[in-house]
Amino acid sequence: MIEEKVNGKPPAIAAVRRVGLPLPEPPREPEPAEPAVPLSQYLWILKRHRWRILGAVATCVIGTAIVSARLTPVYEATATIDIDRSVPPGILGQEALQSAINDADQFMATQVKLIQSDSVLRPVDRQFNLRKREAGEKDSGPLRTAEAEGAPVVLKQLKVTRPPNTYLLLVKYRSLDRQEAADVANATVRSYLEHTYRIRYQAAADLSQFMERQLEELRAKMERSSAALAHFERDLNVINPEERTNIVSARLLQLNTEYTSAQAERMKRETAFNSVKLGTLAAAQISSQGGDLEKLTEALNESRRRFVDAQTHYGDNHPEYRKALAQVTEAERAIEETRGSIAQRVEIEYHQAVERESMLRTAVSETKAEFDRLNAGSFEYQTVKREAETDKKLYEELVRKIKEAGINASFQNSSIRIADLARPPLKPVFPDMPLNLTLAFLFSTLLAIGAAVVNDVLDNTVRDPEQVRRTMKIAVVGSLPVIKNWRGQLRPVSSQGNGMGLAPVNGSAERDPSPFDEAIRTVRNSILLTAFDRRLRSLLLTSASPSEGKSTVAVHLAMTHAGQRRRTLLIDGDLRRPSIHKFFDIPNNLGLSKVLVNDLPWREALVQPKPGLDLYVLPAGPSSPRAADQIGSVLPQLLEEAALEFDLVILDAPPLLGFPEPLEMAAAVDGVIVVTRAGQTNRTAVASVVATLADLRASVVGLVLNEVRKDMSHSYYYYGHYEKYYKQPQGEN
Repeated sequence: MIEEKVNGKPPAIAAVRRVGLPLPEPPREPEPAEPAVPLSQYLWILKRHRWRILGAVATCVIGTAIVSARLTPVYEATATIDIDRSVPPGILGQEALQSAINDADQFMATQVKLIQSDSVLRPVDRQFNLRKREAGEKDSGPLRTAEAEGAPVVLKQLKVTRPPNTYLLLVKYRSLDRQEAADVANATVRSYLEHTYRIRYQAAADLSQFMERQLEELRAKMERSSAALAHFERDLNVINPEERTNIVSARLLQLNTEYTSAQAERMKRETAFNSVKLGTLAAAQISSQGGDLEKLTEALNESRRRFVDAQTHYGDNHPEYRKALAQVTEAERAIEETRGSIAQRVEIEYHQAVERESMLRTAVSETKAEFDRLNAGSFEYQTVKREAETDKKLYEELVRKIKEAGINASFQNSSIRIADLARPPLKPVFPDMPLNLTLAFLFSTLLAIGAAVVNDVLDNTVRDPEQVRRTMKIAVVGSLPVIKNWRGQLRPVSSQGNGMGLAPVNGSAERDPSPFDEAIRTVRNSILLTAFDRRLRSLLLTSASPSEGKSTVAVHLAMTHAGQRRRTLLIDGDLRRPSIHKFFDIPNNLGLSKVLVNDLPWREALVQPKPGLDLYVLPAGPSSPRAADQIGSVLPQLLEEAALEFDLVILDAPPLLGFPEPLEMAAAVDGVIVVTRAGQTNRTAVASVVATLADLRASVVGLVLNEVRKDMSHSYYYYGHYEKYYKQPQGEN
């Protein structure tokens, strides 16, 4: 069974509010991520400000055209320089063999700076008096002229460029005279060529002078070294000391070999001599003369054998015995003589070997001394000769370089040449009307669009329902269009009228509904039909600041609700500045203030503006300082009693910011509607109102945008459809 509601709220919540206890905090849902601004918003901004944007662009373009047409035309002439990197800088020597270095960018940049240098531009400036023209006559004075003469020449109208991937240099000059522009460009190019030739010639001349000074020193040095070489050869008494050194070296090697052999021979002879001095036969036999002694020894042995045979066979007195004895004696005597002769010869040979060794030793020492002397002289000779040859070669090379430098300096290098002389231009380069108009159009368009977007971004007012939902997380229950001449078209409701006098009328009782009427009905349905879980019996209308139109909205909302034959009560809760009685042209002597202060029954203060219309009004009543303090204790009971008799109670409250009464009123009603003026109410103020109501746990139904114009947002495009729809012939949809 569904629980019965009291004043549109469950009994538990109503009881809690009656006893003044705080309501339990509902569970908070996680806040969704803030969506990005759609592209359609920016397109609408452009559409909204299209006439301003077009006006600004047109003004800028027309102004640019007028200014460009009034500017003095400036002509630009261009001379072209061709630089051939394959041409050598000279015709003789190493310069003629030099090839292009892979430094095109650096070389071309150097030439650009060289053209803009003072040495190139000063002759041109003197010829055409350009600096005085560019600076103007106001700077011409004795001191200023003297200072200017010494300062580097800079021509502001001269421009040197290099087309990409080429070896061309474009020399451009701008002037008010087309012929002067061409003459200055050509003069600059010629001055550049003369300057390059002049600095090359000067560099070669300086090099020649330097080399000539060095040549004198080198000639003197060469003469000294040649004289030293001749003197050295004369002292050595040879033509080439190297050949003499080689001969002495070979002889020394041979003598050294013979000396070594002589030493070996002497030691051999000395050994034989020492053996022979012992006097033994064996020592004599092993000597170099031992061959004859060996034969005599054999003969002695043979004689002794025959002697022994004769002694054995014949005896001591036999002639054969005496003959054999004589032979033995003779052999022994011969051996003794031969041994003495051998000892004498060995001694002689020994002394000869000693003498030969001594002679060879002396020869080796003398030859070595001569070799050392020649070798030392050869080293000195080679040093002197090498120095003399080097000086001579340097002298000859320097003479050749001087001759080459003189010839190359006189050579006019053709690597830098004029490819195209400047001619007087036919059309000026400034002002460029098409370019200026195009740039003016582009920049003015961008600035105008940027200003429109920035203006929309900086606009801190409430304008768009989507903006409200995106920034303040609150629903917009309706938008009310602006009514032209509001005060003149809204008249009070009279008892004899048709009951719709607050809206614009056309003088007939049965009139077509205006866009404002339709918008009010839309607000009514949005408020009442969207409350699915509960029925709203009491509704509070408030705003952030005065003059937001909340009272007007409250009156129209009450009238449209009563027009559905539903009992409606409209309470004017603005005790400080009441206005409901003015809308209905009713007295204000009795009202809410009397009910709050004097305990007047509220039913006795009710007024029905139009008989037959289920609308009752409770005016604010006379102003009373004590009435506002009684709202918190009297108003909740009044609303509960009224909810039993009326289908809807609408309470018009003062602005929420700065007044205490709306806070108590918001806590006593079922729902709160915040009314704002589109395009005027600050978003911060509205957000503060919503935050205050959230702190009170008041039920905020939504926000109503008042005085909405079609151009405020793309969301209001449908407002122009109302009148067209009702003006269509019947039968058409």
